Amino acid sequence: MAKVAEREPMQGAQSIDRALSLLSAFTPQHPQQRIADLVAGSGLGQSTVSRMVGAMLSLGFLSHDPRSGLYSLGPEVVNLAAVVLNQSPVHHQARQVAQDLAAELGLGVNVAERSGDRLFYLCNFEGKQAPRASTLIGRGGPLHATALGKSLLLDHDAADVETLLGAEYPRYTNSTITSLSDLLAELDLVRGRGYAVEHEELALRRACLAAPIRDRSGTVVAAMSVSGPLSAMNLLENEDHLAMLLIEQADRISVGLGFTALTA
Repeated sequence: MAKVAEREPMQGAQSIDRALSLLSAFTPQHPQQRIADLVAGSGLGQSTVSRMVGAMLSLGFLSHDPRSGLYSLGPEVVNLAAVVLNQSPVHHQARQVAQDLAAELGLGVNVAERSGDRLFYLCNFEGKQAPRASTLIGRGGPLHATALGKSLLLDHDAADVETLLGAEYPRYTNSTITSLSDLLAELDLVRGRGYAVEHEELALRRACLAAPIRDRSGTVVAAMSVSGPLSAMNLLENEDHLAMLLIEQADRISVGLGFTALTA
């Protein structure tokens, strides 16, 4: 009897792992899946996948289109995501500020935190000059190739950055920083001017400025960016103005999080 009692928690954990692996198969690149796709991607048997999909469908974690036969993430996943966002102090303080700034500038405004060696978008608002077909909320991005990522690294010394990211990084365009030495030099520039610049480093014909957001202790806990097409950003003429507004609003969020040493 003791052996059976020991196996039950392990079997329960295995079921949870399998369910989460199926949910993780739904990505921005593959938002809809067939049972056959889930079987192929998970390595699980078709009967196991069908049974778990049925259970998640009844619980609202998956939705099913009977005409196409495709499954997608369900409303319960949205509910859980909303719980995460609503309990985030950064999201609570930044959401309205970011929305107002996007409306004022007509550009995209994003707020992100660091999650391991990548950034994680908490807020995403589009302006008239920087429309997007889909939201960035919940998506990740590289730290070395984004203005947001550089801002999120400001508290890290050389050893920390190397431990976190290594010494060589993926190239996305000809302007992408790909070495530790170049990234460290860039971070020194960011610290000196108070904001980060991304000029076609992640995507061609796009630019971005970002500034750090600090909590009560003064630690960088998030960053806010202004972004858009090169023509809309027009950094040659507008960089100083955009940077001033961005820093001012990022500081406003920091104050809301309890940071008071803005002039220190």
